[in-house]
Amino acid sequence: SHHGNTKDISVYGQEFTSATYKLAKMNLAVRGLSANLGEVHADTFFKDQHPDLKADYIMANPPFNMKEWRAADELVHDSRWNGYETPPTGNANYAWILHMVSKLSKHGVAGFVLANGSMSTNTTGEGTIRKKLVENDLVDCMIALPGQLFYTTQIPVCLWFLTKNKKADSERGYRKREGETLFIDARKIGSMISRTQKELDSDDITAIAKTYHAWRGESKDGVYEDKAGYCKSATLADMRKHDYVLTPGRYVGAADIEDDGIPFETKMNEMSQALYGQMEESAKLDEVIRKNLNLLGFGE
Repeated sequence: SHHGNTKDISVYGQEFTSATYKLAKMNLAVRGLSANLGEVHADTFFKDQHPDLKADYIMANPPFNMKEWRAADELVHDSRWNGYETPPTGNANYAWILHMVSKLSKHGVAGFVLANGSMSTNTTGEGTIRKKLVENDLVDCMIALPGQLFYTTQIPVCLWFLTKNKKADSERGYRKREGETLFIDARKIGSMISRTQKELDSDDITAIAKTYHAWRGESKDGVYEDKAGYCKSATLADMRKHDYVLTPGRYVGAADIEDDGIPFETKMNEMSQALYGQMEESAKLDEVIRKNLNLLGFGE
């Protein structure tokens, strides 16, 4: 582990767009980080700049639901899909996932953002790929996020965390979690900063991160506990039961409702009285509308 020493890390990356490729190089240089972003900007699937790379950590925000990313006869037997079905031509989500899996070292961890549909799709073999990812015990944590986090799309997104090694790791402080996956439903977290934009502030992000870290066994983040409506540590048997759908809402259940101590009969009486009052008000409004229609010559 580099223990925060930026001189003890090697940064690799790849980008298709020329402008973004140049910006990435500039950002790294400004921060004093040397990096290998490939000799040229290039398509990740067709011109992999790091064919032999095995990374300890991978972070990515690939394009969502990219269509026609390959022709039907292209990349069919690519080595990155070894052991899995070939990702369909109509959506590149699972091609991105398998590309990243192929780049992980034996202790590697990948974290990336995808559209929510990636957690449940069964289109053209995608469900089979997801099943194998689960059965191969690669899925460490799934986090459902709210919509409206991006400027370019309103769709809700999710975070995937995959790992090649769920064995106990004393150096990192991880417990043994083989056959387990953490699900976090964070769809209700965050606050609107404009009519169309939602934001997760530092407290929101810290709360999610601490939940994941505590589940992994990192003592500095406390003791993990399942919380109805928010987080659940699921087993492989649980995921099989749900046909390998990885949507957190399937696992975390409904949030516990705190008992306010008011008897049911009292609540029901209060709600009934409120409903009767609204019905009476509605009847009065109906009568006013009828009278006005009569005055306008549109009466019954």
